[in-house]
Amino acid sequence: MRIALDAMGTDRHPAVEVEGAVGALRESEAGLEVVLVGDSRRIRREMARLGVSESDQLSIIHATERIEPGEGPATAVRRKPDSSIVVGLNLQKSGEVDAFVSAGSTGAVMAASLFILRPLPGVDRPAVATLLPTATGPMVMLDAGANVDCKPSHLVQFARLGAVYAHDVLGREPPRVGLLNIGEEPEKGNELAVETHRLLRETGLNFVGNVEGREIIRGACDVLVTDGFVGNVLLKFYESVAGFVFGLLRRELAEDVTEAKIGHVTRILDYAEYGGAPLLGVNGISIICHGGSPPRAITNALKAAVTASNAHMIGHIREEVGLHPERT
Repeated sequence: MRIALDAMGTDRHPAVEVEGAVGALRESEAGLEVVLVGDSRRIRREMARLGVSESDQLSIIHATERIEPGEGPATAVRRKPDSSIVVGLNLQKSGEVDAFVSAGSTGAVMAASLFILRPLPGVDRPAVATLLPTATGPMVMLDAGANVDCKPSHLVQFARLGAVYAHDVLGREPPRVGLLNIGEEPEKGNELAVETHRLLRETGLNFVGNVEGREIIRGACDVLVTDGFVGNVLLKFYESVAGFVFGLLRRELAEDVTEAKIGHVTRILDYAEYGGAPLLGVNGISIICHGGSPPRAITNALKAAVTASNAHMIGHIREEVGLHPERT
């Protein structure tokens, strides 16, 4: 199992990536190899700081360029063929690695994944899936921002993509699929929601109906389907909750709550515990992490990539979409 890691992606690259890779190797079973892609001189300096060296498990492939967060994604991918993102994804395309992980520019990772890996046959709109914490464990939510304007057929396809991920990576059998809406009744919501609800009832998926905002945190479903506009708003709200709760506990309950209890609560809400967000629907495993990711998030993203690859998730998505082509 070889995973390519963009070593130039985070705000504190490559220190975070190197530390995250070392953590993944320590916590994973034998056989995992991490390929660090980026400025080899800087990567080796960070490896020396941590007391590790190049080996069969931890290697480096030099990339001379980095795509900056403010650059236009499509243009940057074309103009910087030796960027860490492009080089890493080409390693997967050529079969030299089994998956790719990056905390670089989200738009650039998506654009490069679509251009290099290409969408799977029958996939109209690849979607970003992210894990949200709930009372019953993590839930897959998609789309998290790749597709702002969607048709009902797109949301149905998101449901199929998310169901495969929930089954293969989270072990949910069968995954419960819910549609984010403003009410439980089938006729609630806008035209997109009403028509999507009708189509989802006919899919054969374990569709549990509409899910209102207050039901998300309770674990009403394993896969939550929405368009990328609403999904991105929900994701960013979730990301802000951990810091808010942490500050609230410290300020209001400092005398009654121990550091251990505060840490337990914040870990449940912390995105770092869930790694990255896979771009589902492309012909490969491409996982996108937050630019501000700590080493722990990188470690968990690498472990998620291993799980997805071991479960043959891409093959299962290919089968699911092939058996159920959606009308666009």
